[in-house]
Amino acid sequence: MTESCGAQAGVLLQRPWLPVSISGCQLLTKSWFGETAYHVLLTDMHCVWEERMEAAAIQSRVQELNRRLRAPVKAFFSHLCEVVQPCLSGGGGRPDAEAQISLTRQEGGDIRLRLKSELAGLPFYWEFHCTPAPITQVCVQLVRPLLAMSHLLQLQVEQLEGLLTRKDAEIQDYRETGATLSRERLQTDVFDEQTYREDFMVKALPQVCTEQRDALGFSSDLQQLYGAVVAHGNTRKRKLSEDREQLASEEPDLTPPLGDGSISSGETDREQSQNRQVDAPGAKKAERRSAQQSVSVSSDAAERPSSKPKKKKVVGLFR
Repeated sequence: MTESCGAQAGVLLQRPWLPVSISGCQLLTKSWFGETAYHVLLTDMHCVWEERMEAAAIQSRVQELNRRLRAPVKAFFSHLCEVVQPCLSGGGGRPDAEAQISLTRQEGGDIRLRLKSELAGLPFYWEFHCTPAPITQVCVQLVRPLLAMSHLLQLQVEQLEGLLTRKDAEIQDYRETGATLSRERLQTDVFDEQTYREDFMVKALPQVCTEQRDALGFSSDLQQLYGAVVAHGNTRKRKLSEDREQLASEEPDLTPPLGDGSISSGETDREQSQNRQVDAPGAKKAERRSAQQSVSVSSDAAERPSSKPKKKKVVGLFR
């Protein structure tokens, strides 16, 4: 389950954010639909909602909303994908206008997308119960790619400013050598970076802030830029993972094998037995010396005269 969720998140990350309008609400959406599972993300730039469903949960909800429907998930899930995907990609529904989708906000910050269509001539109902997404999901799917896009666009602006400065120097060199414009309307002022930035902020910032719809939507160029940034990030992650695996495989194994340990223990036993064999003659010699010493001590004791005093004859009073 964890691996499938990780795979879904990786595939969903590569999908661009698409501008849609549902019930008068301007949203950015991205979605992934598998064989019997899906993952949907929505945002109005005030909150990000999501819902991910697996086969068992889809089967349970479809039975609650369609009492007369008795079919496995695969039988109706393809129909659900055909109806929902155009609605979540800015297509405005199917060409025959069968699908009707609406959005309602719930207490607690949740939102519900209600879908009505026809399946085999009968009404088919479905609801997306979207809850606020966790901060980590928002950062991965929206914040980090947008920051990377902003940095990339800033680098592009700096390069273009440098190119304009060099072009002005080239034109000035032409003028100094006597070149002139054939049409005066092509003449431009010398590019000044500070003046251009101040003028751009004064003119463009109010326009972006007042036109909420244009500010919220991703143009096709921004969608391509988003996809390029995410693809590069995934490639970099895979390369780092492969490098870590290669380093782990190249690390030496400092644990001695069992065979070496058994040999070393056998050698130790042999050395101990040899030491005992070498020490055995010395021990026997020491025993002989102690025995000889004990014998000599006993013989010396036998040869020495007794140290007991001799008895005196008793001399009586009467002889």
